[in-house]
Amino acid sequence: MPLFSIAASLPLILTVLAALWGGVWGVLALGTITVLVFTLDRVIAADGNPDPEAEFPAADAVLVGLGLGHFAVLALAIWAVAGGHDLSGTERALVALSAGLSMGQISHPVAHELIHRPARAKRWLGRLIYTSLLFGHHVSAHLRVHHVHVASPEDPSSARPGEGFYRYALRAWPGAFRAGLKAESRRHADRQLWQHPYLLYLGGAGALVSATALSLGAAGVAALFFIAGYAQVQILLSDYVQHYGLRRAQRQDGRLEPVGPQHSWNAPHVMSAAMTLNAPRHSDHHVTPQRPYPALQLDRATMPVLPQSLPVMAVLALVPPLWRRIMDPRAARWRKTSGGAAPDLAG
Repeated sequence: MPLFSIAASLPLILTVLAALWGGVWGVLALGTITVLVFTLDRVIAADGNPDPEAEFPAADAVLVGLGLGHFAVLALAIWAVAGGHDLSGTERALVALSAGLSMGQISHPVAHELIHRPARAKRWLGRLIYTSLLFGHHVSAHLRVHHVHVASPEDPSSARPGEGFYRYALRAWPGAFRAGLKAESRRHADRQLWQHPYLLYLGGAGALVSATALSLGAAGVAALFFIAGYAQVQILLSDYVQHYGLRRAQRQDGRLEPVGPQHSWNAPHVMSAAMTLNAPRHSDHHVTPQRPYPALQLDRATMPVLPQSLPVMAVLALVPPLWRRIMDPRAARWRKTSGGAAPDLAG
């Protein structure tokens, strides 16, 4: 647990220091979440598997602490980028970039874990984190659509074989919004309208934008949009990389095979896994979504493994021809192995 706590909190702390004092803190904040994590991933040997039945009583406390800290970091970053502090243009840019990366690579996995927790207060905290990133619908799309239809055409967040990231993002964002809305409307058909979660997502986002405009003006709104938008790109990249080109096979009765370890990409790298709360051990999360994140397993024999760490693969995904050259043959082999063959599409 100490490694998870340190790795996940350090970029957030450095972003706060950069927002308050600028200077070298911005370089350290951005460098920690990029260069330092990349370097340590290559230096530290790949980690093994913990006891899958082990209990981690401090795991949820770390989530709650990071989740509450998210709002302080976001508020300070917006204030600093909007000019609320005497920072230079370069210093404000460093704060904006480090905040966006931290929100997308740390706050996102924190919120993701929280929305899977059985305690209602923790689930609400996760919802509010996503709502503060103007991405609240991700909660419903993830729980009601993604986990049900992952690795199938019914899931907007599962990247198709041969689909480039930019095409994917333009399809997945509105597709997930609509699919989540449809799923929640079906669930809440017999309930009061005010109980519909999309009222929280849209109303909360609107309230945040309005409060930012009133307190920090147009510059504050622009800062919020940039940081939230950059974080959303990180979230979309994560979904894209972790499910690219994998498909569940169709059985003779027409139904899809159950979700298995072969339907998500994984990475064994220690430091990026610690910073993102074991998000790269994605197969086990889908197979056993209630397993605590420190106990997630990785089996190279049954789970697709990325050739580089998750953050590195996210960067490579920004260059579709390079991405396809690296990933298409690997994805095709796993589709053939699992019987989930699908035609390649132009990316």
